[in-house]
Amino acid sequence: MKKLSFIFLFIFLACKQNSKITEQDFTTLFEKSNGTETPEYKEVISFYKDLASAYNEVSLFEIGKTDSGKPLHLAVFNADGKTSLDDIKNSTKNRVLINNGIHPGESDGIDASMLLLRDIVKNDSLKKAYKNSLICLIPVYNIGGALNRNSHTRANQNGPKEYGFRGNARNYDLNRDFIKQDTKNAAAFAKIFHTVDPDIFIDNHVSNGADYQYAITHLFTQHNKLGGKLGDFLESKMRPFIEKSLTKKDIPITPYVNVWGSTPEKGWSQFFDSPRYSTGYTTLFNTLGLMVETHMLKPYKTRVNQTYELLFSTLDFSEKNSSKIKNLRNKNFEDIILKKKYPITYKVNTNNPSTLKFKGYEGEYINSEVTNGKRLFYDRTKPYIKDITYYNNFVITKEVTIPEAYILQQGWYKITERLLNNKIEFTRLKKDTTLIVETQHITNLESRKSPYEGHYLHYNTQIKKTLKPVVLKKGDLYIPTKQKGIRYIIETLEAEATDSFFNWNFFDTILQQKEGFSAYVFEDIAAQFLKNNPVLKKKFEEKINSDKEFSKNTYAQLLYIYKSTPHYEKQHMMLPIFKKY
Repeated sequence: MKKLSFIFLFIFLACKQNSKITEQDFTTLFEKSNGTETPEYKEVISFYKDLASAYNEVSLFEIGKTDSGKPLHLAVFNADGKTSLDDIKNSTKNRVLINNGIHPGESDGIDASMLLLRDIVKNDSLKKAYKNSLICLIPVYNIGGALNRNSHTRANQNGPKEYGFRGNARNYDLNRDFIKQDTKNAAAFAKIFHTVDPDIFIDNHVSNGADYQYAITHLFTQHNKLGGKLGDFLESKMRPFIEKSLTKKDIPITPYVNVWGSTPEKGWSQFFDSPRYSTGYTTLFNTLGLMVETHMLKPYKTRVNQTYELLFSTLDFSEKNSSKIKNLRNKNFEDIILKKKYPITYKVNTNNPSTLKFKGYEGEYINSEVTNGKRLFYDRTKPYIKDITYYNNFVITKEVTIPEAYILQQGWYKITERLLNNKIEFTRLKKDTTLIVETQHITNLESRKSPYEGHYLHYNTQIKKTLKPVVLKKGDLYIPTKQKGIRYIIETLEAEATDSFFNWNFFDTILQQKEGFSAYVFEDIAAQFLKNNPVLKKKFEEKINSDKEFSKNTYAQLLYIYKSTPHYEKQHMMLPIFKKY
């Protein structure tokens, strides 16, 4: 009898405790402070833990470590109840992934997402509206930056009272790290991304730059780069739907105002999100990407509320078009594989602009009260609506022929790690094998003169291609292009691509010659080599006669000959990546 009484008491207490959790109103600090404050990191995670305990529709996961030493969290709404990571992978539901706090000083999305998930699980009609969705949230991506809390580093921003710092625990800007993956954060994000495989990805930010009437702007992934019918769908269907949806809510929105050092009246080009950025990275896997950019000078409460509404508008679009989006994503993979060419660099199409009806403020240059020069001043007493030129179309400037496979020499383990992180399929050669492949030698490049996110980034890279037999070693990586990661493979392994692994300095050791010559010794070898190679000798003499600088530099003359001899190392300037057609 005592045992039975104990069981009833246990059940009663458990039910009472559960009732207390369920009865929590989950009012956030943002709401309690009337839209002036954002919670600390630990409070954000406690909120989601409590929400997951109180509501069966919410699951919370720890996935990977970050540079801060703390795990990355993923909160998932599923109307059917608790879910596992395997359930997410195998689900046929519509999938949306929302990223928050990549720059923790830009905390609008952190608060908006807390409100979003809470309001959905507490409202039966909203749970029903999104029953076909997996709504996945990263509560705070840059945990190290969130823990570095202050009230001063966002000098241009109107609230909240305290916020996190832009750099992560190792002072990386995480929105430049998606391809190079220098941080544990980026590796953990890749795991989350490939688990969710989102149809739509949203990254919440706050912008700086010009002043204007809008409190919120959008930055969709560049539609020409996304490509095909999927890119057309984003530009002709998704963007207009979200704009109209917000207009019905009395929220004006415009494309991200990519203006620096001038005023918007002159027009601007769409921001080009290469794969170093979040939406550029997600595009590599045919995900529809959207950055939300609220305006720094607008009140924090307004910015959060408008982000909240935009998230709902995007969820509505995804529910309405779920099957269409999935079909277009799959078709885009198929279309790329079938094509013989793939574009790797773009430029703005200045001949095909769009026109925006833009709501701005008159700007002028007035005398500075601080410096002895002029300063830009936006007069908010003089609002305007003007037609503005918007360059949102891009054209291909370079494309490559898609090979059957890329072959990466073993030993470049940092590249192998990133291929594995991104679910790229490859095999290893089982024995030494001679194949006719295309080799790539770097012929020209430029590099940043100062460090950029831990690198001296290369750009304007040019290569020379040669088709020849090469002895490949047992254990080298054979990476077929006919797979879902085809875009990732090409844009990282093609040296000339904007955010290639070469441009991010992963192969810089090939740029340094390891063997050389002493001029007084090589003189005799060079003389004999020219004697035995009259064609080279003729070219050499012509160069001396036509190139004044060359004719004055005897070491350069010997180096010219040296590079044609068998003594010159074959590995110098040659990428350890071969292309099999």
